[in-house]
Amino acid sequence: MHVKKGFISKPRPIPHSSLISQFKTASVGMSAPFTLSLALVGVLSLSACQPVKDTDDNAVNKDSLQSEVLTPERLRTIETLAGVPMQQLASFDPQEIKQGGDTGISITSSESYSKPSSNITASRKGSFFIGNAFFRQPWVIAPASTDSRDGLGALFNVAACQSCHVKDGRGHAPMTAEDDADSFLIRLAMPATTDKQRQQLKDSLIEKVAHPMYGGQLQDRGIQGVPAEARIAVQWTDKTVTFADGHIETLRAPTFNLTNPGYGAFDDEMMVSPRVALPMIGLGLLEQIPDADIKKQAASNHKNSNDIKGKFNWVMDPQTGKVALGRFGWKAGQTKLITQNQSAFNEDMGLTSNIRPHESCTPAQTACKNAITGADEQGNGKPAVEVNDEVAKFVEFYTRNLAVPHRRNAEDKVVLAGKKRFYDMGCQSCHTPRYQLPKTADDHLEQHGQVIYPYTDLLLHDMGDELADRTIAGKLPPKNWQVEFLANSYEWRTPALWGIGLAQTVDPQATFLHDGRARTLMEAVLWHGGEAKKQQQKVLMLDKQGRTELSAFLQSL
Repeated sequence: MHVKKGFISKPRPIPHSSLISQFKTASVGMSAPFTLSLALVGVLSLSACQPVKDTDDNAVNKDSLQSEVLTPERLRTIETLAGVPMQQLASFDPQEIKQGGDTGISITSSESYSKPSSNITASRKGSFFIGNAFFRQPWVIAPASTDSRDGLGALFNVAACQSCHVKDGRGHAPMTAEDDADSFLIRLAMPATTDKQRQQLKDSLIEKVAHPMYGGQLQDRGIQGVPAEARIAVQWTDKTVTFADGHIETLRAPTFNLTNPGYGAFDDEMMVSPRVALPMIGLGLLEQIPDADIKKQAASNHKNSNDIKGKFNWVMDPQTGKVALGRFGWKAGQTKLITQNQSAFNEDMGLTSNIRPHESCTPAQTACKNAITGADEQGNGKPAVEVNDEVAKFVEFYTRNLAVPHRRNAEDKVVLAGKKRFYDMGCQSCHTPRYQLPKTADDHLEQHGQVIYPYTDLLLHDMGDELADRTIAGKLPPKNWQVEFLANSYEWRTPALWGIGLAQTVDPQATFLHDGRARTLMEAVLWHGGEAKKQQQKVLMLDKQGRTELSAFLQSL
């Protein structure tokens, strides 16, 4: 936080014996034998995984895919979206080196996530760097001489976008109970209690039933005179899993504690969703994937005989006031980048915009509602807000044009063997490899017509009990309790895998999965559950060579 000392009110940590409330995520069972379930979302997924024979032949058997891991319809859908046959996707594909198409960059350093699209023109590059400045620099408390960046809070999580998205990458969970949760936040939701609420959720007219006092997101910081809502702390418990060949992986299960509540006790039924920040690369490319392509995958998945039932989220677009397909965020709760950005400004930093014109205070938080704002008169009948339309446009352009780094070592023998395993095991069931983007009537010139390899279907998948959100009392909510439009506590959107091999090069503290529990990609795999439960033991059959090959492929992305 780069906020002037004395202006921030943060709750002090209190002894564990006096915790007001705590919730515990699902931990790995210790009864024998250890059971793992894989799903098709999270940071990576090995859903529908099958052990494969060691071979020098990197071709994928199409008939095997149809009979064991992919239905003929799902196979046709992937090939249609890709524009090439599955065999080409699964073998060495020179075009895939540029996984972000012509927008990509060839940089392998801590700056790998922070460069503009390589095909951006000089006349447009200035907008990128102006947006970068607003993304990186901290906002300050109003009133201030820096009137283009004042109005922080009154309740907030961080003072700058970059504080969550470290070097434009992913965040991490607090390492200890004493650490600040700078790149980590807690989303909140309450169960619907009236017929009206249930109908509104069913029709996607509201995102969630917010807590009457704490709202839809916990803010662990407040400006002077405004109490923070709570403090977030975490404790870790080691859990072990043993592969068929005797290899042992040590996982860590988190227990998140909410202490020192600033506005009264928490309700036992309040659902709590811990989340780390997602990486910013390639978002403009994902935005250009046609809705029809995402819906087509949902339709083909529902006919999948292997229990893969991905669905798309249907959300209210705050800019248009109309329901639209969601594609951004851990639960696909945002329709496009401009709304994603403004929602983050509002909920993470307490900043208003024309899309989100109201302060992130609940009606009962009087000190928050009465705090001085940094709103400037917009004119032309627009409300006074803190993030004006010009700033919003620059930040949108910046987030649209953060380039995806090229793959590394794509021709390596071990990497290709790992790629074959990835496809033989059916991981592409949800990690859709390739899309051909259209040329649209907007000004997204850099993204038009690109061939991209994001490895995501942008759909929601049930991850199972292990990774599900819990109530603050530590219980699993019913699956008919919606927490983010149509998404329940068990469902997560498949994130793109591109660039994942450089995540810890960009930030050595970066962790994986929605709550940052996984320190490595293999740990992330071993936590997956839900829709691929029938294949839960199959990844554990991989021997040392198989694990090395699969990891090499993922690290090459």
